Amino acid sequence: MGFADLLEEVGGFGRYQWLHVTLISLPGLLMASQNLLNNFVSGIPGHHCSLPANHSHYNLSQYQVEEKEFIKAFIPMDSSGTRLDRCKRYVEPQWQLLVPNNTANLSQLQTEECLDGWTFEKSEFFATTVSEWQLVCSLRPLKQMIQTIYMGGVLTGAIVFGGLSDRFGRRSVLIWSYLQLGILGSSSALSPSYTAYCIFRFLSGMAVSGIILNGVSLKVEWIPTKERTLVGTLSSFFFTFGQMVLAGLAFWLRDWRKLQLVACAPMFLFFTYSWWYVESARWLVLNRRSEEALKSLHRVARINGKPEVVDKLTLEVLHSHMSKEIESSRSKFTAYDLLRTRGMRRISICLVAVWFSTSFAYYGLAMDLQKFGVSIYQIQIIFGAVDFPAKLMALGMLTYLGRRVSQAACLFLSALIIFTNIFVPTEMQTIRTILACLGKGFTSASFTTVYLYTGELYPTIIRQEWVLSPPWQGLAAWQLLLSSCWTRYSLLCPVWYMGGRRCWPAASPASCQRR
Repeated sequence: MGFADLLEEVGGFGRYQWLHVTLISLPGLLMASQNLLNNFVSGIPGHHCSLPANHSHYNLSQYQVEEKEFIKAFIPMDSSGTRLDRCKRYVEPQWQLLVPNNTANLSQLQTEECLDGWTFEKSEFFATTVSEWQLVCSLRPLKQMIQTIYMGGVLTGAIVFGGLSDRFGRRSVLIWSYLQLGILGSSSALSPSYTAYCIFRFLSGMAVSGIILNGVSLKVEWIPTKERTLVGTLSSFFFTFGQMVLAGLAFWLRDWRKLQLVACAPMFLFFTYSWWYVESARWLVLNRRSEEALKSLHRVARINGKPEVVDKLTLEVLHSHMSKEIESSRSKFTAYDLLRTRGMRRISICLVAVWFSTSFAYYGLAMDLQKFGVSIYQIQIIFGAVDFPAKLMALGMLTYLGRRVSQAACLFLSALIIFTNIFVPTEMQTIRTILACLGKGFTSASFTTVYLYTGELYPTIIRQEWVLSPPWQGLAAWQLLLSSCWTRYSLLCPVWYMGGRRCWPAASPASCQRR
């Protein structure tokens, strides 16, 4: 007898659970926007050095060329010879370059940096942080620094809010996280400077961690065990659909301040209805608040159409069902317990390798969409759409093949596809994009599998205390932080896969099975 039996008595997966899961999953539509927002908010428009302040004095008509060609007298072509150089201009105008069939030696022409700033195209973006604060050329690393700082906030939030949820409850911290993201995320749209924007993004990242961690915990702790696989997979579609919503919003607005505001303002709506949530009864009991837990269970029973349970479910019945959990909660476990025994060490090391390779490859592909050479809006929609069949495939594999085979297959196929993409010539852009989409699909399926597998590989008490707790989720966030720093090296994920694959056979005996 345990808490799972109590959930069955109050209606199992009934009306309350449907409402509960739906309302907590709805913010997932915008969680994708938060994680991938930098693709559009800090998109790099086409640009070149601004022309000298006195360039308007030159008579354009005497050269009988269009203004687009006129610029070539001031701006050299880049190494590919197909577009204007983005970071250099000629020291003096080179009028001879406007003459057809000229024989000028371009290598001997003197160039200089963009002393008058840059001119940005507005065909793809109207305004981004890059164009507003001119984060190009020598300042381009500051563009990626925004995402790195955001992921640093995710890491910090995993530690801070995870610890607070153990002390104050999942519901309270989740409500606060909605409010924090709503206020600070919306405030970032009004940032007067790059520094202010980075600070707001860091604090927003903390709130995102609070929403994801406590939302998952609060959702799972009210769902019967047998429904968790299906519910977990289906609720992840909110995040998947959110990727497509992000593409639509970004295409419609094309202004980073408006997009930032629209992506964060709905958090006030989620904050408003989150007061309806019921605190985890299990957490209440383990924190010596059994009367509140009993009231919560009675409320859930009534919503599920089980009013007769209210009279039968008393404090004595509640304590008898959860006596083992109450007793085990008195023993405190630390992160060292994840490494204490040989079997636990193998499990933990394997999971670190799998989490790292999956997140490294996934965000390495998803965080720099402009490198694919096609419309950033189209590739975002495609990347979002490919997750639907990928997650359905993962659900089928988990049901019929089991966790271990599913995890290994998803990792192997994603590694194979991404590794193959290395050898495809850059001229074959369509094939490279197709392979990237397939690779992202399998890494998405790997994410779905490892979320479930992680919880099931550990003994119950350690799973409850640590697998869904701040240190483990902080490790996942730290891996995402590395991914944001080195997305260009995400193709190295097959190496991590091979390291993790050696561990799986050793981590699969009975000692690793769910207990």
